[in-house]
Amino acid sequence: MDWKNKTFLVIGTGISGIAATDLLVEQGANVILYDGNVDLDSNEILHKLKADTGVRVVLGDALDAKLRQEVEAVVISPGVPIDNPLVEEMRQAGKKILGEIELAYLLSDGTIAAITGTNGKTTTTALVGEILQAHYTSTFVVGNIGVPYTKMAPQIQKDSVVAAEISSFQLETVHTFCPKVSAILNITPDHLNRHYTMENYANTKMAITKNQNKDCVCVLNYEDPILREKAKTVPAKVFYFSSAHKLEEGIYLDSDNNIQFAYNGAVQKVCHISELTLLGKHNYENVMAGVAIGYFMGVPMETIGQVIRKFKAVEHRIEFVAEKSGVKYYNDSKGTNPDAAIQGIRAMVGKTVLIGGGYDKGSTYDEWIDAFDGKVKLLVLLGQTSDKIAECAKKHGFTDIIKVESLEEAVRVSAEHAEPGEAVLLSPACASWGMFKSYEQRGDMFKEFVHGLS
Repeated sequence: MDWKNKTFLVIGTGISGIAATDLLVEQGANVILYDGNVDLDSNEILHKLKADTGVRVVLGDALDAKLRQEVEAVVISPGVPIDNPLVEEMRQAGKKILGEIELAYLLSDGTIAAITGTNGKTTTTALVGEILQAHYTSTFVVGNIGVPYTKMAPQIQKDSVVAAEISSFQLETVHTFCPKVSAILNITPDHLNRHYTMENYANTKMAITKNQNKDCVCVLNYEDPILREKAKTVPAKVFYFSSAHKLEEGIYLDSDNNIQFAYNGAVQKVCHISELTLLGKHNYENVMAGVAIGYFMGVPMETIGQVIRKFKAVEHRIEFVAEKSGVKYYNDSKGTNPDAAIQGIRAMVGKTVLIGGGYDKGSTYDEWIDAFDGKVKLLVLLGQTSDKIAECAKKHGFTDIIKVESLEEAVRVSAEHAEPGEAVLLSPACASWGMFKSYEQRGDMFKEFVHGLS
């Protein structure tokens, strides 16, 4: 694509939109930076840019017909749905629609490991990043993990390696993006308010493989029935990981809790789970996926083994916060859907006061409630979904519920009911939107309130 003097419409003025604008300006493109929120300040937006030379900020409904005619291609931020009326209008007009991942891929080099899945993406991507950093001089960890791929693109050279966390939102707009190694960790119901059906959601996740070939590798979860079925259509070599089955070829957890790597007719012990700092079967799956990705990215197994033994849980994912009056507090704010929150409960070893609730993404909570399995002694609910979750819990016979108005109140109430030797777990099963800017802010506030307990 000829970038110089081409006019791009960038939709969204958040982190991704700003990074995309900066990258396009560096290529000599003309940029119209648009956001539907009329209450934003144009000058504040321009101050976020590296250089605002020629960038035109348009807010609200002020994108007139003349500007629309100028646009030759569109870059949308992950938070902008592909069925947004403006995006759809541009598509109907024959404009190319790009997302952050596609744009960065077109304007950078390097060898890419790309990780997606409903749950475990951040932990696995962070682990893969550390594995790659232990072997390669030029390593980048980008994407949904918090650093826009577009922000790093100018620095990614031919000898660089990239660990990229890719969300379903970002996969909606890939065209040529092709990682050397892809991984899909699991597919469970999430974001159905955006993707509408599980079939659409699963197909969007599978788009991470669509440009791969037989020289590429796709790492898949053998325990996920959707992925086992979808594997038949994957153009890359499929390499499975499993927490419950011995694999002829793949990486698996054996009956003695050893992680074994079977490949090319040989089986190699990677480690025993007691050597890891991470808790829970889901994290053993994340480690197995990370080992496989690192190996197929060219990292020696000895190096991989050293890294996984030292690797610690990422912030906001079953993160130990503090022990207060004999009660342990855990921050699992990244448990933004029921399946992720189930893993948080499973990682607890005793009676637990659970804090849940938040923004309604159209999820159902039956399996989450069933996963309490006598371990959850009290459910403290807040946010938009509190009534919906409470009704579901009562339907399943769980009635020890307290509703609160704020996270601070939730921490205080939990501290009052938890006894020494028990745990308090923030694992909301819901998105943070509405009450918080992000799951990170929610987790940070939880930690602040816990540390403030006497």
